Amino acid sequence: MAIKPAEETKPAGAGAEGSSTRTSELDLTKRSTGPVWRQYLRAMGPGLVTGASDDDPSGIATYAQAGARYGLSFLWTALLTLPLMVGVQEICDRTALATGTGLGELAVKRFQRAGRSILAVLLVALIVANGLNIAADLVAIGSGMQLLHAGPTWLWALVAGALITTLLVLGSFARIALVFKVLCAALLSYLVVAVLVTHQWGSVLSHTIVPHVEFNKAYLALLVAVLGTTISPYLFFWQSAHRLEEMRDEPEGGTKAIPLKQQSSERAKRKQSTSRLDVFTGMTFSNLVMFAIIVATAQTLHIHNVTHIRSAAQAAKALRPFAGRFASAIFAFGFIGSGLLAVPVLAASGSVGMAGLLGKEWGFSRSIRQAPVFYGLLAVGTLGGTAFSLLHVNPIKLLIYVAVINGVAAAPFLFVVMRVSSSRRLMGKYVNGPTANILGWLTVAIMAAAAIALFSTGAL
Repeated sequence: MAIKPAEETKPAGAGAEGSSTRTSELDLTKRSTGPVWRQYLRAMGPGLVTGASDDDPSGIATYAQAGARYGLSFLWTALLTLPLMVGVQEICDRTALATGTGLGELAVKRFQRAGRSILAVLLVALIVANGLNIAADLVAIGSGMQLLHAGPTWLWALVAGALITTLLVLGSFARIALVFKVLCAALLSYLVVAVLVTHQWGSVLSHTIVPHVEFNKAYLALLVAVLGTTISPYLFFWQSAHRLEEMRDEPEGGTKAIPLKQQSSERAKRKQSTSRLDVFTGMTFSNLVMFAIIVATAQTLHIHNVTHIRSAAQAAKALRPFAGRFASAIFAFGFIGSGLLAVPVLAASGSVGMAGLLGKEWGFSRSIRQAPVFYGLLAVGTLGGTAFSLLHVNPIKLLIYVAVINGVAAAPFLFVVMRVSSSRRLMGKYVNGPTANILGWLTVAIMAAAAIALFSTGAL
């Protein structure tokens, strides 16, 4: 969107009001033409939050189990999944930038009634899976607080669920986005733990570059779990939705997201560049955390034959004798923060997709009156997950069901994303290029194979 000079926007005799308008336009010009690093800092958020939310307590438990049981053997997966995550999330991000529209709405434009019906069924399944995952994450938050001697698990699960629901329903997007960014910092604790306990960096490097694969049922089942928790369906909808919320919050469009094709070529190019950097940063951060958890548990639990890890809290507790109380507390702090971040992302992702598919308003930048369906589904997710967490249901069983649903749904959701992003009618000149198509369809194939392996290995 071209910006007129301040002199053209000021009416004659406008006085203070005209001066205010001119100042606003000058500020906007500065925002659009400032240094690249400032543009990046303003764009940073959607990619970073998406990447950090991928490392929720259930994911942390999976990575801890991989490190405890197989040592450094799974480190190569962090290197494998990085380009796949970057590719897929950049595509989801670009659909938002290019169209100013969410994936749910784009699916309505791209598919016929039968395709939309199938997507609706998948979204219902995703909302159910996210609700179960929320319950497991709330239990993990409560368990972490108990490890820190702050009170019983059930109490903190209830408090966390109530606080998150209140923030999401009553908070503004700016406040919610700021909380998300702050919570991302909690995951830095795993990098600290890995540095504290690791002494064999040569072996770490070797296992990172050279895959160490074991062709047995247990290893392959855990490999499927690692892939499933790293490339999860809810991330696709959240990446697009958060970018759109960020675009709505920009002064240029008022309360609407202005797509790149309606902006000046220079500003559109800069926006796409900084957004890509944000996605790359977020996915790299996510995989570094995954890498650090595997390294930390491999260098402590595995070498002391503590191989049966079923939860993030159990991993933190098991670390204490070998890495010290400090490392154990840092580990617990990390999954408490990641749980607080992941719960709202899980609840919002399915709600965004379903509301968009139904043609309803959605987003934290909308009021409850403007987006009742979105907030209703959001409350069902957070409050339903809170209720499950208080029923003393085994969180491991919940995560098994989540793994089944995500394993089945990941490839179809990715198929939807690829069909939307490959449509020149919807995307214009921002349609997928050769690299995006290769990475995207390769990820579809890998996740489809993972879904098949989930059943054939008897991992359920």
